[in-house]
Amino acid sequence: MHIPVLVKEVLEYLSPQSNENFIDCTFGNGGHSLEILKMIKPNGKILGIEWDEEIIKRLGDNDKRLVFGENLILINDNYANLQNIVQEKNFFPANGILFDLGMSSWDIEKSGRGFSFQKDEPLDMRYSAEQELTAEEIINKWPEEKLAEIFYKYGEERRARAIAKRIVVSREKKPIETTMDLTEIIQKAMPARQRLGAGMAGGPTRLIFNRIHPATRVFQAIRIAVNNELNNLEKGLAAALEILAPGGRMAVISFHSLEDRIVKNFFRDKKYSGELEILTKKPVVASAGEILENPRSRSAKLRAARKLTN
Repeated sequence: MHIPVLVKEVLEYLSPQSNENFIDCTFGNGGHSLEILKMIKPNGKILGIEWDEEIIKRLGDNDKRLVFGENLILINDNYANLQNIVQEKNFFPANGILFDLGMSSWDIEKSGRGFSFQKDEPLDMRYSAEQELTAEEIINKWPEEKLAEIFYKYGEERRARAIAKRIVVSREKKPIETTMDLTEIIQKAMPARQRLGAGMAGGPTRLIFNRIHPATRVFQAIRIAVNNELNNLEKGLAAALEILAPGGRMAVISFHSLEDRIVKNFFRDKKYSGELEILTKKPVVASAGEILENPRSRSAKLRAARKLTN
């Protein structure tokens, strides 16, 4: 089950009040929105945006959808289009906006789209079936230099060139079609001390000298490239600032340094321009208790700000 992270902290910084309107740009399973709903009843509205149509379909069969009732407007779209969505739905004023940039547990465990290197699935990695670019196309068709660039830029992978070279050599022999195909290639590009101490197919793997799986950064980089995640985040933040009512609050939960850097720089720039007051002097992280209960919260960082101008 997907457990929302930093719920108490999100509510503290967004400070929802009765009858206010909020936008959840990454609705997912609705965990954060459900808690916000409790505080904005009876007449407050939530505009929920979810890019993955399958997640929305699943929610439609869930009792949770009934709990929201008419207080929820649920849209299948990308938050990069936030400005158009809000105008189309005439959703004004927005008293608070939330971005939870973490992947849904359903995407990893159930979608079958190749988000995890621990499952043998097709190389897809699209959040929306309407997208044309897939992970398989990137891996099998992009030139070596471009592969190395995204592995380094989006994954901060130090062995980006060696991995890209190994991929190109391998795909000349046969197409790379599955996550396991790609994971094996990545491992072969690593020095022996960084390879796994146990096989991929036999259950949980063990690392000897490295704290993370050798494929982690490459899979992150490909997913970001497939879904254009960093550009979408920049567009979404800019639109959110325009949409927020004066005094409205924005909260963003990021899970890796690239996202957090974009949020940090955006808040800083808008502070200097007099448009935002930063509410979190440093990113808020999960407590030891939450990490114990929900390990995925370990890498979560929350930043929040309040709009000062029209």
